[in-house]
Amino acid sequence: MSTPVTATTAGPQKLGPLTPLVGEWEGNLGIDLSYHNKDDETIETGYFERAWFKPIPVVENGQQSMEGLNYSMTAWRHGEEAMDPFHDETGYLLWDKANGQVIRCFAVPRGLAILAGGDAGPRDRSLTFVAEPGSGAYGLCQNKYLLERARAMAFESTFTMNDDGTFSYVSDLVLKLTATGAEMHHTDRNTLHRVKRYHPSIETA
Repeated sequence: MSTPVTATTAGPQKLGPLTPLVGEWEGNLGIDLSYHNKDDETIETGYFERAWFKPIPVVENGQQSMEGLNYSMTAWRHGEEAMDPFHDETGYLLWDKANGQVIRCFAVPRGLAILAGGDAGPRDRSLTFVAEPGSGAYGLCQNKYLLERARAMAFESTFTMNDDGTFSYVSDLVLKLTATGAEMHHTDRNTLHRVKRYHPSIETA
């Protein structure tokens, strides 16, 4: 007798550990800890965030084949939801099944680009992405203005798929500040809930 398929039965997960992210998300629990040059102080800021993750065609580099998602994450400070966002990033999440790697490739309009990655299994529910400046594989790149004022020293981010169906992340960008000569951790964290799933009968354009 065959086992009945239910809403909780996991399918083939072609996208590996990235599969649960597909869809659109919102979260109002964001906390940004960052140094503000104008005020010369480190401040915690609460924020609301929207994100979406959409599958892309298979990526092929010679013998390498990867599945992936195009994604966007946009955040507004609490009280400024009707105004311009203070953070907007766009990029790709990639799953290299043969090499057991997840990759996060993204940029933000300030002139910062990061290619981060880490080891992962096909059904892992916690994914860690790491990058270091000068790395031959996973590194960081800044424009001249940022480099002169806050040199990026390291980046680490973890995505966690929670048992209640929410998705949480923590990101840590280590900066060496020219103004103080000290290193500081620019951190962001939030928990988001899915507000839209993508199915063949649903228009996603």
